[in-house]
Amino acid sequence: MYNSKIIGLGKYVPDNVVTNHDLSKMMDTNDEWIQERTGIQERRWAEKGSGDTTATMGVKAAKIAIERSGLDKDDIDFIVFATLSPDMYFPGPGVQVQHALNIKTVGALDVRNQCSGFIYAMSVADNFIKTGMYKNILVIGSELHSHGMDKTTRGRGVTVIFGDGAGAAVLTREEDHTKGILSTHLHSQGEHAEELVLIAPGMGKRWVNDILEDNDPNDESYYPHMNGQFVFKNAVVRFSEVIMEGLMTNKLKVDDIDMLIPHQANLRISQFIQKKFKLSDDQVFNNIQKYGNTTAASIPIALTEAWEEGKVKEGDTVVLAAFGSGFTWGSVIMKF
Repeated sequence: MYNSKIIGLGKYVPDNVVTNHDLSKMMDTNDEWIQERTGIQERRWAEKGSGDTTATMGVKAAKIAIERSGLDKDDIDFIVFATLSPDMYFPGPGVQVQHALNIKTVGALDVRNQCSGFIYAMSVADNFIKTGMYKNILVIGSELHSHGMDKTTRGRGVTVIFGDGAGAAVLTREEDHTKGILSTHLHSQGEHAEELVLIAPGMGKRWVNDILEDNDPNDESYYPHMNGQFVFKNAVVRFSEVIMEGLMTNKLKVDDIDMLIPHQANLRISQFIQKKFKLSDDQVFNNIQKYGNTTAASIPIALTEAWEEGKVKEGDTVVLAAFGSGFTWGSVIMKF
């Protein structure tokens, strides 16, 4: 049995910066209202015609991660791509990345676990490497939210939160079991699935034929719905639980955490967790202020940025944690 270890990280965000002031020109909102509730000051939205899609952003982040890993693209044995916003309903973007990078005919798996998607994708990659099935795996989280948001006052409670971007990591075998990913922990509670949901298009409730037949300009089923307060209350509980689960599994204490990188869902959630665990500002990394919530891309973007800024170093104990739609949540404990 091997451990898996990150040897390359990369990120990409669109050039187009959308501030809270910009949003106030589209809908009834303002900077104070958004920052008070979310901590977000600005986000990146891909402009139409820019060429930025979920797949192409993932490719850009992947190229950086592969270059930094020191590997050649043909050393990649498998691809895991996490997203809720694929370019096409099917196939998923994993195969688009394989083609765009001109990698030999390796397997490509798509993970649809929304905000916890990158955590799930890392767990999949980790276990493939642990068993010896693959040696080098490319893991990507990428999202293009902006083209599917309701940019009117009706949709402001959701639209102001989300941004576009991609992050990627290259994992490889590590024979020293004290290094790399020490454990991953995954959970779900489907009874609350419709508290954070996008219903259409879907086979069960509203498929394309229904939307076309009704031709209802007020149909909101193809816009995201979120019960914000309910999600917040559950998130702070599940974040705490799954972080402690990872620490206890590895006989670690809160004081052993060098860096906690939570999914960038809401700055207030991160601050609540930081206060609960009595972590210093140097032990928690947040960048939601600049990028908004990029769902499956938020953790790899934040991890890459923390590493680029020298805040995550070799030998550090790093905790990744996420909670989101599904409800699904999870954590990764690693010795970087």
